[in-house]
This record gives sequence, structure tokens and C-alpha cells, in this order.
Amino acid sequence: MPRTFTIDQTTISDASDCYVIAEIGHNHQGDVEKCKALFRAARDCGADAVKLQKRDNRSLFTAAMFNKPYENEHSFGATYGEHREFLEFGRDEYVELQRYARDLGITFFATAFDVPSANFLAELEMPCYKIASADLKNIPLLQHVARIGKPMIVSTGGALMEDIQRAYDAVAPINPQLAFLHCTATYPTQPEEMNLRVITTLRERFPETVIGLSDHYNGIAMSVAAYVLGARIIEKHLTLNHTWKGTDHALSLEPIGMSKMIRDLRRTRIALGDGIKRVLPAEAGPIRKMGKMIVAARDLPAGHVLTARDVAFKSPAEGLPPFEIDRVLGRALKQPLAADEPVRFEILEEVRR
Repeated sequence: MPRTFTIDQTTISDASDCYVIAEIGHNHQGDVEKCKALFRAARDCGADAVKLQKRDNRSLFTAAMFNKPYENEHSFGATYGEHREFLEFGRDEYVELQRYARDLGITFFATAFDVPSANFLAELEMPCYKIASADLKNIPLLQHVARIGKPMIVSTGGALMEDIQRAYDAVAPINPQLAFLHCTATYPTQPEEMNLRVITTLRERFPETVIGLSDHYNGIAMSVAAYVLGARIIEKHLTLNHTWKGTDHALSLEPIGMSKMIRDLRRTRIALGDGIKRVLPAEAGPIRKMGKMIVAARDLPAGHVLTARDVAFKSPAEGLPPFEIDRVLGRALKQPLAADEPVRFEILEEVRR
């Protein structure tokens, strides 16, 4: 059975283009208009989807964590709870953003960090649900979201294969519409931390499941490499300005980088081809110009029996190719041959003994 995964009527498979999710997260800084601008930029870059993060902060965090002072350059509140609440959108904002994404023609969904958030998103009939790496072991949340019945994308950062298998075993019997993203939960991720071959491992372990990459690398090359290894979903953070306030902007791509990444992903699918070695029409000219043919090394009379000293290999390739040399040497010329003139089988004859 071929691996497929369908989001909002777009089917992802081994034969498809890479499905690119522009992770907005909280790069909107709690501003709906900035969020719309990010949606618009993602659409213009060619992304397939945009994604936010939804948290029910008071039920998600302990009181101690919610009330913990949060004083740094990226803080939007005096406490961590105030900071998270400042960045959180409610129903009105989500409805407005849903409408805007629909008008743009881009798919919009979100990460559910807890059961109340999953229910919030379900009421809005989100077309897909993302589960963050930190909740890979949260089987109650995974099963709750699975029962909603919409496609699920689950990140796998900070996990062992047994953790991924456990999540699969918990979700798949309820909801087979499941995709895993290889992920390294470092921000940003260094090349030596990427371990992209895990994509191959996951594809072999889950042969009917679409595998992708949640890419925190500060650049575009790793996503292209991931596609070559079989990743068919790429999640990548998007910002409008690396210098904006917020922890994710530094590891996010600006629109020009996102555009280049998506361009290269599309080109990569085409460039991979079908694996059949063939001669392309476009290759004929360069090969003829730079290739070699067998020619006379000097003026040769009729009846001359050709030896290695009598021939040379020169461009352009408009005569016998060099691999025919063994069929040429030891045969006699039926007619004179001038220096650099191509050797042809029709002017050769066997030497009579």
C-alpha cells in the first residue's frame, strides 16, 4: 500500500512535491495584522499551509510556572503566564484568520498543546492537527486528538524510536491519517545535530506513513537534503524580520529564504527524475562538440593497413567513437585518407592473408 497523507484535499505521497508548512508560531507578536502579513508572505513564497500554536495557558502550566517572573529581551509580560497570554489568539482572531487564509487560498491549522486547545480547534473545524515534540509521550492528548478524526502531524524531537512506536500504536488504530516529522528539539539546530538519516529509518519502520522534517536549521539546505531522503512534509519557521522581538525569529526564514527553499524543493523533485539513464536531446550538442571520433593522424594512402600510430581521437564527435578502435586497427583503407579526416567503416576492408 503506497504511503499517502491528505490535508485539505492535497494528497502527499512519495511521488508528490514536498508539502511546505510555514510555521508562524507566535512570530506574529500577538498582532492579528502582523499574522495576516505572515500568512500573505507564506502564500507568496509558495507554501502550502500556515500554522499557529494554540495553548490554554492556565490549564497547561503549573501555577508556579505561570506566575514565574519572565524578564528578558523577548518577554511580552512580567510573568511567563502574562507573556504567553499576550501572544495567544482567541476565537475571534482565529475566525478572522481562517477567513483570511481561505481568501488567500492557503491552508491554515494549528498545534494543539492540550485538550482544551484541541477542542477549541475542533469547534473551528481545523483541517489538520499538529502535535509538538514535547507531547509525543502525551498519549492521552494524542488519542484525544486522534478521535477528532482529522489528519495528525506529530513531531519527534527529543525522542527514542520506542517513543515514536508507542505514539504510533496509540494513534493508528483510532486514526490512520498520521504523519511523523523527524525533528531535533534545539533552536536553532546545528548540522551535526540534524541526523537526517533518521528519515530513512522512520520510512523503513513505518512503510505506510508519510515522513517529514520539522526543520530548525538556520538555512535552507537541510530541507532539500531531507526531501532527497524521502521527507515529503517540511515545517519551517517564517518571520518578516529576524530582528523582531521573540525567541523564534532568529531561527526563522525571512520571505526571501522561504521562497528559495520552496523553489529548490520543487526543483529537486523534478531533478530526481525516474532513475532511468537516457540521452536527453539537450545533451546532443555538447556531447557532439566535446566528444571524440577516430580520425587519421596523418595523410594515409589507399591500401594502408591501419596501426595505432595512424589514428587519433579528436573533436567533434561526428564519426566513429573511440570505443570502436579495435574494429578499425588492422584493416586496410579502400581510399586515401587525409589528416584529421574521420575514419569510417565503409572505407575499410579486411586485409587479405
